[in-house]
Amino acid sequence: MSEVTDLTVIDIKPEQAPVLFSPNGLDAFLEQIKQAVNEVPDLSTDKGRKRIASLAAQISRSKTAIEKPGREYLKRLKAAVKPAEQEIKRFVDECDTLRDATRQPLTEWEAEQERIAAEKAAEEERLRIEAEEKAALEALKKQFDADHEIALLLNEKFDRDVAEAKAEAERQRIAHEEELKRQAAEQAKREADEAAKREIEAAAAREREALLAKELAERERIESEQRAEREKQEALAKAERERIAAEEKAKREKEEAIQRERAAAEAREQARLAEEKRIKDEEARRAADKEHRKTINNKALQDLIAAGVPEECAKLCITEIAKGNITAISINY
Repeated sequence: MSEVTDLTVIDIKPEQAPVLFSPNGLDAFLEQIKQAVNEVPDLSTDKGRKRIASLAAQISRSKTAIEKPGREYLKRLKAAVKPAEQEIKRFVDECDTLRDATRQPLTEWEAEQERIAAEKAAEEERLRIEAEEKAALEALKKQFDADHEIALLLNEKFDRDVAEAKAEAERQRIAHEEELKRQAAEQAKREADEAAKREIEAAAAREREALLAKELAERERIESEQRAEREKQEALAKAERERIAAEEKAKREKEEAIQRERAAAEAREQARLAEEKRIKDEEARRAADKEHRKTINNKALQDLIAAGVPEECAKLCITEIAKGNITAISINY
């Protein structure tokens, strides 16, 4: 077993704190403690086991003798930095307010440009829809005029056909009469009575044939007129259906465009509201964090002052610790 030694009682004065509680400032004490416990007691004996327990207890007492004044020194540092932290916060808040006020005209101008662009897009869409509706109506009118012209031409053709049929019937009648006269003249010499009878019969036949021809021509005329009327009505109905379909299509497309514009406007409004909420939430979070840090720093400053650290020194300590300039020391927020 090595030579038995005891740890010297450690007593740190307040004026020693700045030097000791700096990087590697406690190495001498650590070396002193290591040297004091540099022995290997015999675990097989009661004395040896008690010696190990005694050495461990001495290490704990030495640790407490250094840690306690160190903690008190830290409190004084925290109290010293509080004024600096408050001044920094005041400066930052003033700069944020000044920045927002400086940018306000640009922010308002950007919002106005977005509004103008949205109105321009809506107007262009409205003009496009009106142009499409006008083009559709023009096409429908041209189709209607063309169908009407065809109906008129069909009516004229029917009238010509009827006139030609009448003329042909008249020619046939005249030719037939001449043929009958010729036959009657030839037979008159042979059979006067029979010629007279045949003449009566021929006249009756002519009358029947003329009547039949007239009825046939009338039926054909009526059928032609009815056919032309049907074709005319079908053309008008088709034109009307196409006109209604075009109007409904134009109306539907206009409503769809209005719905798209309304949806786009709602989407822009939702995005704007979401962005406003995000900004407000972020500002609230930053404000809460600042307030929380302020509260913790104020408490640390008060603790340092209460520990005897001068207020200015305590403010400086808090500021430097918050900046991370003090090694191995930080503020838990």
